[in-house]
Amino acid sequence: MRKHKVFLGIGSNVGNRLYHLQAAVDRLTLLANTSVYRVSSIYMTEPVGETEQNRFYNGVVLLETTLPPETLRRYCKIIEQELGRPDAYPRWSPRVIDLDILLYDDLCIHTGTLSIPHSEMHHRKFVLIPLLDIANPLHPAMQQTILQLLECCTDRSVLIRVKETVAIKQKQTASENSLSF
Repeated sequence: MRKHKVFLGIGSNVGNRLYHLQAAVDRLTLLANTSVYRVSSIYMTEPVGETEQNRFYNGVVLLETTLPPETLRRYCKIIEQELGRPDAYPRWSPRVIDLDILLYDDLCIHTGTLSIPHSEMHHRKFVLIPLLDIANPLHPAMQQTILQLLECCTDRSVLIRVKETVAIKQKQTASENSLSF
């Protein structure tokens, strides 16, 4: 099976934000046929939309997977729910965890449930800067690198790199604890 390179945005602004990010990455490492390769630095960022809430901790995860995009999205939603995010929530509301597929190889997909590349990523420094910590891929729809998108980004928010990091735990053998949902 072909492995796909995927960049996921991760974020939390409820409770122990770093713990939630670590728990999400730990769960991603358990997905069958999926390997987490890198996690960006973690940044404290201003909320978007509804600004009267706690600041977010945001980062980006690079993984390789054989899972198709819709299946990966479904697993991300399951992980969010397992970590305490409700099925339904108001847009821009506080979140225990948020997992978003930013890029999936060079695919461009727009369905009722999924937009790849993420439709807002080029407007958000809290996505572009952590993504640049890992790589400078080409945005397949805009045909610009992430660095080029950052240079044109009108987002004026200030990101603060936090000292804490999220670790990638070693995956156990395929038969041990792999989640196949």
